[in-house]
Amino acid sequence: MLPRPSLPRRRAMLLLAFCALCWSVAGVLTRRLEHTASLDVTFWRSFFCAATMLVLLAAQRRGNPLPAIARMGWPGLVSGAMWGTMFTSFMIALTMTSVANALVVMSVAPLLTALLGRIVLGTRLGAFDWIATLLAGAGIAWMVRDGVDGEGRLGMAIALCVPLASSAQIVVLKRLQAQVDLAPAVLVGALLSCAFTLALAWPMRLPVADLPILVLLGSVQLAVPCFLLVRAVRPLAPHEVALIALLEVVLGPIWTWLWADEAISAATLQGGLVVLGALVVNALLGRTAAPASGRAVPV
Repeated sequence: MLPRPSLPRRRAMLLLAFCALCWSVAGVLTRRLEHTASLDVTFWRSFFCAATMLVLLAAQRRGNPLPAIARMGWPGLVSGAMWGTMFTSFMIALTMTSVANALVVMSVAPLLTALLGRIVLGTRLGAFDWIATLLAGAGIAWMVRDGVDGEGRLGMAIALCVPLASSAQIVVLKRLQAQVDLAPAVLVGALLSCAFTLALAWPMRLPVADLPILVLLGSVQLAVPCFLLVRAVRPLAPHEVALIALLEVVLGPIWTWLWADEAISAATLQGGLVVLGALVVNALLGRTAAPASGRAVPV
């Protein structure tokens, strides 16, 4: 099955913003868990993500999704490995460093994606694109400046896997999804994450009281937005995808403030406004040039 036609740019941006909205509820949902350990959460979230992806792929193809997985070939394995890395690294990093440290590391994603897009795809960024990218990074750094410390350096190193994997993922999707549908790679990534965390946290526990939240984490918070992301990236430049995804970092503290009684600092609100301003600059003024060579550089 060939990929569907590309969405209009503005509609793709709105769809990606919806994806970030779904991702952003991870914190508030996790705070509601009462009996599930961190690695268990990672496993069950990936497990229910895989189950949801099987349903979505079967509905999309009106039948057995397994042939579509086989048709992806090596691009599907690469994309799946990137998904699996992202699904697993952030949760493990949070057990070894502070949330603020992890978020500061993750805020480099737009810059990494812009540089990787330039090297691999030949995508040139205009002045407003660079301004938006740097503004967004500064906004995230300002949001969490009071919580950043020198502890948990190993956790920060593990957290760095998230922007590295997400940048590579975006470039892979941009480069190859015109040739092959990479939506099933989300399922591959979820299964890889399950296999990795199962080895670390056996025997697994599934507290009945936490089951509804774990299902929501795997389906609404993870599977659905990742499935939609594969289509949303097509008309957007790589750095734009990473920029809009930063909405997750801005919205997450707001949801935990509203529904989990966690305090929100003035710096969080100020930095969030800077990030939102960067997204507006990119949406209204960003002008990404075409690749210099007129074609993408092979991966």
